[in-house]
Amino acid sequence: MSASAAPAPCDCHEIRPPDLTPLTGLSLRGASSHLGRQLALLLVAQDLPLEERAGAWFISPAGFGRLEAVLAALSPTERPGVLAAPWTAAGELDPWGLAPLEVWVRRLGSAWFAAASTGGLHFHLQPVVALASGQVYGYEALVRAHGEGGLIGAGPLLEAAAAHGQARAFDALARRGAIRQVYPRLQPGEVLFINFAPGVVYNPDICLRTTFETCQEVGADFSRLLFEVTESEAFPDLRLLRSILERYRAQGAQVALDDLGAGHTSLTYLSELRPDIVKLDRALVRGLHGADPRVPLITALVRYAHDLGIRVVSEGIETPGELELVRQLGSDYAQGYLLGRPAPQPLGVAEAAARLWPRQAPSP
Repeated sequence: MSASAAPAPCDCHEIRPPDLTPLTGLSLRGASSHLGRQLALLLVAQDLPLEERAGAWFISPAGFGRLEAVLAALSPTERPGVLAAPWTAAGELDPWGLAPLEVWVRRLGSAWFAAASTGGLHFHLQPVVALASGQVYGYEALVRAHGEGGLIGAGPLLEAAAAHGQARAFDALARRGAIRQVYPRLQPGEVLFINFAPGVVYNPDICLRTTFETCQEVGADFSRLLFEVTESEAFPDLRLLRSILERYRAQGAQVALDDLGAGHTSLTYLSELRPDIVKLDRALVRGLHGADPRVPLITALVRYAHDLGIRVVSEGIETPGELELVRQLGSDYAQGYLLGRPAPQPLGVAEAAARLWPRQAPSP
C-alpha cells in the first residue's frame, strides 16, 4: 500500500458468520478456589459429568444446553469469575478463546446473529415530541431484525454482537442502515435520533468515515441528524468521548446523552461534554405525580441542563399526568408510549396524546 493510500475504515467490516462448527467442547474453571468448588457443585446439580482436562472441567456439546442453568445459579458478581475456553476439532484447547462463561452461553445461544444481521436490519421509529407545540421534533430509530422466532429487538441483537466480538461492525451497520432507511422518510425539519455506543469508536476520524459517507449518499442535512450516546457509563474515557462528539458536531450534526438520573450519565458528563440534548431516564418519570419526592430532583436536573444550554427529553411518558407534570417542570421534549409506540413507519403523535394540546386556530 502506498504512503498516500487512505486507511481502511474500521466501521465498514462485514458481519462474520459465527465460527462454532469446529467446537468440540468447553473447559470451565473458576477464577478462585471458592468459585471452582461452587462450579463443580453446580455442574453435578445439572447432571453434567466432572471430567477434568487441562486443569478444568470439560463439557461436551451434549451438555451445552445446561450451561445456561449453571450460569443462572451464579450471582451477578460471581459470573465474570467463571471462565470457559474452547476445544477445537483437532482436540486442542484454544487459550485465545478464553472468555467468561456468560459470554460463551450468549454466543452458543445466538448462532442466528450473523444471518439476522446480514439478512437486513429494520428500524422501528418512536416520536420525540416538542412539549411547547405538541408537534413531532424527531424520531428515534430503534434497530430490529427478523429471526426464526419473529422480530428480534435491539437488546438481544446488541448482546449477541458483543458475544461474537462484532459490536463495532454491528453498531456501524445499524448507524448506516438507520440513515439510509429512515432519513428519507422523515418530513422536512424532523430530526433523526441515531443510537451509537462510544466504545466501538477508537478513532473518530477513521471509525466514522463511512457513516458520514452514508449521510452524503442520501443527501442528509446534518443539522437534522442527532447521534445519541448509549452506555456512556461503560465508557470512562471522557477525552475520547469528547473527541467523538466534536467530530459529529464538526459535520453539523447534533449530539445527545441518554439516561440522566439513572447513574449512567453523570452531571460531570453534562458539564464536560455540553451535548445539545440530554434524556432523563424513564425511572425518574414512571408514575410521577405532584407530591412525588422525585419532583425536586427533576426540577434541579432540568434547571442545571438549561443553565448549560442543554435541552431535555423526558423518556418513558405513559400517562397524561406524567406528560403534564414534566411539561410544568420545564422539559423541552417527551418520548414514550403515550405519545407513540415504536412502529415501522413515522406515524406522528398518537391521536389520544395529540388531543392533550389545544388546537391551533387557523391562520386568517
